[in-house]
Amino acid sequence: MISLAMTPVYPSFTNWLMSSEGDYLRQREQAWFDETIADVFGFNAVQIGLPQWPVMRNCRVRHQVCLDISPFGNIQGDPLNLPFASQSLDLLVLPHTLEFSVAPHQILREAERVLIAEGHLMLSGFNPWSLWGLYHWHKQRRGKFLWQADFVTPFRLRDWLSLLACETAEQQQCCYVPPLAHRRWVPWFEAMEKLGGQRAFLGGVYFLHAIKRVHGMHLITPRWLQAPAAVRPALRPAPRALQAENTSPENHLTKKIL
Repeated sequence: MISLAMTPVYPSFTNWLMSSEGDYLRQREQAWFDETIADVFGFNAVQIGLPQWPVMRNCRVRHQVCLDISPFGNIQGDPLNLPFASQSLDLLVLPHTLEFSVAPHQILREAERVLIAEGHLMLSGFNPWSLWGLYHWHKQRRGKFLWQADFVTPFRLRDWLSLLACETAEQQQCCYVPPLAHRRWVPWFEAMEKLGGQRAFLGGVYFLHAIKRVHGMHLITPRWLQAPAAVRPALRPAPRALQAENTSPENHLTKKIL
């Protein structure tokens, strides 16, 4: 059964993201996904939500699908109950999925379930401690914001992931320019964009790259990475010069005469 928990607010954000006003956010997020996903290898990768935006375009994983509650994805399903076997995915991507769900904890639990050991979880979200968060809070009070969402701080999200044995490997932020309606205001915030590079906590969007850890698991390395076993001196091969001397006809004739 497909849950409609995300239906009332999700399409409006998708329409805004794919419009010209969402280009600023989409381009900067895509740059991070392109760089980070390129280092992930495996057999199965899944993107949850935003089927109109293929964030895994630079992914090297063999099989890639997008799951969404709408019929626009490769697979139509519920993010709260993923239709995948446990420990079957090498990569799971959640672009702004948690903040538009009524049960973000359940989505993370499902992510931990379907990921293999050492599997990768990559997600993006809006930072409430930023100009984007302030803009969202102000507009939401007046009932004029483009969409309804519950922003989750990156610090709280890291705590949630640590409880699921998912270690945060990387955290970055971007988008220091607030979502203004008129693009002519964007150059005015270019100085803020440079300042935000030095104060990462002000970024409007954050990224988290987590890896699922399994306690007690040891990676089996190939044999060629192991140190060669010590060889007893008596079993070491003789030099070629000594072998040629022992097999020469003159040496055999000398031994017979003696």
